[in-house]
Amino acid sequence: MLHSLIAGGPIIWVLSAFSVIGLTVASYKIWQLFIQLKVNDSAAQRAFKLLEDGKKPEALILINGHRNPSAKVLSRCLQLFANKSLDTQQARDEAYRGARLQAEQLSGHLRILEVIATLAPLLGLLGTVLGMIEAFRAMEAAGEHVNPAILSGGIWQALLTTAAGLIVAIPISVLHSWLERCAERQTQSIQNTIEYAFTLNSLNKGPFHPVSKEASEHA
Repeated sequence: MLHSLIAGGPIIWVLSAFSVIGLTVASYKIWQLFIQLKVNDSAAQRAFKLLEDGKKPEALILINGHRNPSAKVLSRCLQLFANKSLDTQQARDEAYRGARLQAEQLSGHLRILEVIATLAPLLGLLGTVLGMIEAFRAMEAAGEHVNPAILSGGIWQALLTTAAGLIVAIPISVLHSWLERCAERQTQSIQNTIEYAFTLNSLNKGPFHPVSKEASEHA
């Protein structure tokens, strides 16, 4: 393996760095989109059940401070409902502004994977072209005393970079597409949360006076 890295030259080292960066970013996104999202993932559903019963303060207490994106967006919606200085359209606009920030966090760093998946095969091809040029230059310098072993050795070293570029690009491209789709599904879930929250709010127009968690416990 080490001999292949040395034989491949700088292009192989760059591709190796790409693979490390790509796997690091992919691991972080998998943690963010799955493990982190599983924290209190049912809080929003439980809060919606309280909203359906008209218990807005209790729903806000339940989800306040949760890291799950749907719970955070729902918590923000409930806080906006309590702000009497905002009409429905203003509250909706503000809710979607916060949702866009959540969506940006979910899709963050995916562009790195996209760039790596695009550049890796191109770098591999560049390494092959440069290696072939070097092999034929060596053959020309040898003149009539061409050693086929030298030419074949130069060719396999040149083709090594193309293979390495594809090895890096294919799994990174698959991971990027999969993680991008997961981020899109979470974004759609956030949007559905906002729409359902406003629907329930329109059906329960009673006064909403947020209470503290301590007051709720004493009650």
